[in-house]
Amino acid sequence: MPSAPNEDEPVLDHSDTLTLQNIELVDIFSRKRASVQPQPFHNFPNESLIYHGYLGCSPLHPTIAVSLRTLAVYRQSHRTCPRFSIQAQCKSLCHLHNIPYRPYFNTQFSDAYDIYLEILHRVDGIIKAALKYNTPNWRLLNSCPCCFYKLEGEHPLAFEWLATIDGNNSLKRWSLSIYGTSPRHDSRTYRSDYWLSRAEVDKFKNSAQTQTVRLTYNDDWEDVVPSASASASFHCVDRWRNAGPEQRKQMFSIFDESGIFIAACRHRIILLACDMVQSGELAKYPLAIINRLLDVYGKNGGVAYDIGCAFSKTLNNSSLGPGARTLNLRMMVGAFHGHAHNRRCQIDWHPLYIDGTGHTEGEGCEHIFSSSNQLARGTRHASPFHRHQAIEQHFSFWDEDKYSALSKLILVPSFRAESRLMYRYILTQSLPRGSNGCSNSYC
Repeated sequence: MPSAPNEDEPVLDHSDTLTLQNIELVDIFSRKRASVQPQPFHNFPNESLIYHGYLGCSPLHPTIAVSLRTLAVYRQSHRTCPRFSIQAQCKSLCHLHNIPYRPYFNTQFSDAYDIYLEILHRVDGIIKAALKYNTPNWRLLNSCPCCFYKLEGEHPLAFEWLATIDGNNSLKRWSLSIYGTSPRHDSRTYRSDYWLSRAEVDKFKNSAQTQTVRLTYNDDWEDVVPSASASASFHCVDRWRNAGPEQRKQMFSIFDESGIFIAACRHRIILLACDMVQSGELAKYPLAIINRLLDVYGKNGGVAYDIGCAFSKTLNNSSLGPGARTLNLRMMVGAFHGHAHNRRCQIDWHPLYIDGTGHTEGEGCEHIFSSSNQLARGTRHASPFHRHQAIEQHFSFWDEDKYSALSKLILVPSFRAESRLMYRYILTQSLPRGSNGCSNSYC
């Protein structure tokens, strides 16, 4: 363990050996100044600090270092409670150490936390390479065994794969230019393969023939006075903003990213995501998501979308239309949103009336958004990199949590089915039998 020094100022000595003196070492329940004695093969300060279980807040001349277990505790705390920000963690540490809150410690802790996550990412990449888990689309093909594993001799299903897609505007990010300052350039980008790049999404910017009606709607849910000819009409567009014309899907210019658009499997494991950039829920976002899903999973798929009835026309008129028809892609409307569509629409698009959907509700994205909305407080004013980093950490923890619960999706329904069968058997054995041998006492 580091020993307490006598010097008042930190010194970095490169004369013979690397020496770090009077470094402030921050742990969960302790804060002290100490000197760190490096090993002969250490060339940089953080090599010595990591060797002793700490990570410096600057690369060459660190004056403060945070313990690795403190960073690990914050990572897990933030993953389980997305509203727990770095500022809250720093305030907690200051109170635990009985010192006044230091606002500049937020930046120091954030820098150390970024490096900590980068180390974990690179170690994870080495492990995946050794296990041959780094092939293209490996995560998409293996994220949910229940959905994407095929057994030998398995009978073909009506739907080979089922997914749900939807957009959410809670994870907006303010443009830094609104404060009258030039945003600092950050060359760092997202690390995971959850994201579709903006270039991949923009390929479908002009591929869909969208509506061009006038902007005459002020409220998506205004009351409509029925007319004599209303019963003969069949449309759901007027009541849904994301099913309307592209001109209506605008967003305030103060936001650089106006939300996210995601895809998830029927067991709510996240498959793909992309940013909605300075716009509402444009058609290019679901088109780009579906294009990747078709490339990876192939034929006989089903995709639930809250406006699947209207979007199916957009899909057929887009450049993906021929491929989607060839691969027998089936659009549908989720069970929750489906009840807001008219009866004729539900008969054609509600999963309750589509063979092969089983108990699939098609609303997995809503469950994901109910959890990811808690990230909004910490990402609204973040940089693009830190926003992506927070969302990735949340998505990875969400997927791990859902993966560990997959056994319940098999065990619990089978246990309930066995219980029902046993209850029926006991009930039939206990009922008095009629004169004709029937178990019904009323025979």
